[in-house]
Amino acid sequence: MSVVVTAHDQATLVAEAVASAWAQSRPPHEVIVVDDGSTDPESLRVLGELSASGRATVVHQTNAGVSAARNAGIAAAGTELVVVLDGDDRISPAFVERTVSLLESDSAIVAASAFLKLHGVVEAVVRPTGGTAADFLHRNACPATALVRRSAWQACRGYDESMRAGFEDWDFFLSILGTDRRIAIVPEPLVEYRTAEASANVRSMAHRLELYGRLIDKHREVFAANLRTALLAHESHAIELQDRWEQLLVADRSIPVGEITYGDGGMAAAVRVASARRR
Repeated sequence: MSVVVTAHDQATLVAEAVASAWAQSRPPHEVIVVDDGSTDPESLRVLGELSASGRATVVHQTNAGVSAARNAGIAAAGTELVVVLDGDDRISPAFVERTVSLLESDSAIVAASAFLKLHGVVEAVVRPTGGTAADFLHRNACPATALVRRSAWQACRGYDESMRAGFEDWDFFLSILGTDRRIAIVPEPLVEYRTAEASANVRSMAHRLELYGRLIDKHREVFAANLRTALLAHESHAIELQDRWEQLLVADRSIPVGEITYGDGGMAAAVRVASARRR
């Protein structure tokens, strides 16, 4: 098993990611760091130290985006199972052992990850679900940090290097999932995910509709085959968000109801809120 760490001007955070890889209860065969065109002197110093120490094989490339960096790292890996790890994140000591055991026990599982332990701007635990292709149509159900089968990566020709604005991991997961494959999630917070105001994930949300539309166009056959499931999942999520909004308005009567929408349950929600506030 290999660990591929992608890096771009992340200084000492990359060293922390590499350290977390070697701290595994089931240590990797190798750690490969792909430097995606770093220019920061501190980052270059850290990368040089990692290379000189032998703790990681450092591959340098001109800045081409995280997809290209992941592809370069997986291509250089000498094992069938590869962990993809962003340079500003870490994996807990049990991550490899728990995820590898899932792939070794079931050939239908093409990738595995775990719950996220957020730190930085937000402190929380996030619980992705994994699942089949149908479970990935209304939302991404697996963290970018994941253990993947190299053969599955080869079969779909890797990460789409043209997707530099975000959702490249979601696209990749849809690409490796077929009708009889799935992605598993260890129900423990084993991925230590750093949150920051200017992160790539936050920036991608500004283009969410555009990026999601691109996924629909690219994976049209999967969406068409599971259209009912996808639409019902979106509606279920909308109902859940509306319920949370109602609870908030009932709990705090100083919050204005705002514009009442039509045709999506907004009128009924407004009636329920007004009735609860009169009690």
